[in-house]
Amino acid sequence: MKPTTTLYFIILSFLFNLSSLSAQPVPAIDENIPYLVTFGGDGDTAWGDDDFCQIIFFSIPENYDRPIFIRVSDPDTGSDIDEQKGEWDTTTRFSVYGGDGTCSEEDARRSNLQGNYKSGNLLASKTFAGNPRYNKSWYTFGPFNPTEGELLPEYGGYIFKMIIEGIDGDDGNLYTLFLTTESDENRPVEGAFAFYFKYKFRLHNDVKEVSHIYPYMTSDVIAIKQSNFDWDSDGSIRIISPAKNGEILAASADDEWVESRHAITEDEHNSSLDIQMIKRQSPMVKDNNVVIFLENQYGELMPFYSIPIGGIPEYKYSIGIKPKQ
Repeated sequence: MKPTTTLYFIILSFLFNLSSLSAQPVPAIDENIPYLVTFGGDGDTAWGDDDFCQIIFFSIPENYDRPIFIRVSDPDTGSDIDEQKGEWDTTTRFSVYGGDGTCSEEDARRSNLQGNYKSGNLLASKTFAGNPRYNKSWYTFGPFNPTEGELLPEYGGYIFKMIIEGIDGDDGNLYTLFLTTESDENRPVEGAFAFYFKYKFRLHNDVKEVSHIYPYMTSDVIAIKQSNFDWDSDGSIRIISPAKNGEILAASADDEWVESRHAITEDEHNSSLDIQMIKRQSPMVKDNNVVIFLENQYGELMPFYSIPIGGIPEYKYSIGIKPKQ
């Protein structure tokens, strides 16, 4: 473990202990993202999914001692919100993992699906096809004892992992998740949150809607590299931070990866970045599914958090402005 990585853990632990975080819908309200997306294993990457798998982590406070549940809205493929390609033929597997290695295993925190990314103990799994029973309704996994997760104080407590895999077919499954205290309704687990190292989601069709993701910059981060896939040249991606007032990130075209590098200043340390996704006005790109991940200067993937740690950042106009002599 690098000394800088140790510092990263210490700072995050400090922040989590101070915060009263409570944001369990995925995508989260502050993100303003309508749906997560996973295509069937026979899908076409040009439709916006590079490897037909999504991995979401949930953090439960170490002192929380009641059962928790993970609910999935519209887990089947074939509803009004899903994306059809030919005949409906897609199955999707949702699996929940806990225990040693769930998140600490490096393969679970990479941008590819090589190695032991299904690390930990398999706690629950279910495969969905086109069952009308789940059309626009919820399926609940659990109950789980919080201690069934992997205890990682550096990530806020006990960690659970949900892996969503497109098994076969080529349609797009659009869905949302919720970490809850109840089996039949969505009640937030106080202090819990979600995070993700590679994020796949649907952008709004309304050009007035701006979506957001929130990575956190610790004091050891001096540069980041962002990579995104299949943005369809749909507008712009920009950074808002204490030191950046709209710095532009590279955005990909159809079925391609692009990347861009960005310096991180001392004024951005120990705060979140607000990465904003602003759709182009015309012609409107409909049903745009995209993929994005972020790396630090060591090539390590950096998590996006379902809540902006420290609050939504704002540009500080005074930074860099020197008084007249």
